[in-house]
Amino acid sequence: MAIREAAVEADAEVRDPWLPDRLLRIERDALLPLLRRTPEAAFGLRTACPGWTVRDVLAHCGAALVRIVEGRLEEGVFLPAANAADVAERADWPLARIVDELERGLGEAGPVIAGGDGTLDAVALGEWIHAGDVRAAFGEPGAYAGDSLPLALPLLRMVSRKRDTPRLVADTGGPGGPLVLGNEVPGRPPARFRGDAATLIRLYSGRPLVATRYELAGAAEAELLVYR
Repeated sequence: MAIREAAVEADAEVRDPWLPDRLLRIERDALLPLLRRTPEAAFGLRTACPGWTVRDVLAHCGAALVRIVEGRLEEGVFLPAANAADVAERADWPLARIVDELERGLGEAGPVIAGGDGTLDAVALGEWIHAGDVRAAFGEPGAYAGDSLPLALPLLRMVSRKRDTPRLVADTGGPGGPLVLGNEVPGRPPARFRGDAATLIRLYSGRPLVATRYELAGAAEAELLVYR
């Protein structure tokens, strides 16, 4: 596919409101069995999120999703200070309660997100990425991949445009051809990425890129971040 044809296709893209719901439900079915069979001591492992253990990440994820379910979306609710407060509020909770809240959120938040204007789509993608953070901390293979990756990629494409990242054409070797992300910048040709899809996810979410192999031309890594 030519770059110009890919750009036109991306500009014509229409949001699928139920994509976040499908992503969250598949992730629930994949992640919860792992959490329930993992020894509790492992939840104290550090993650790619500075200062947060696995338990902290899960507490944040469950809190964010249940806020959506219950409509508690006051201004600033997903900013770092609010996220830290949610985690601190759950510091004394039994681990089982944290996992139960997360399971509820993964199962119930999707329809609420679908009924919105797309603003909360980024939260759904962030939840999926945090699940990758947990798998990475546990040493699980394919931390940012798995059966739900084909759903995460089009959601990343939509979020990259809402977050106003520059246009990038990514060759991940997938069956659908190049993935077009971000927005066209006048006078600037699209950047190019060559590598696997899981590495692309890490690149856009600011996750460690140690031991990955990829090519990036025409953009700096910092320009592509969708979560700051």
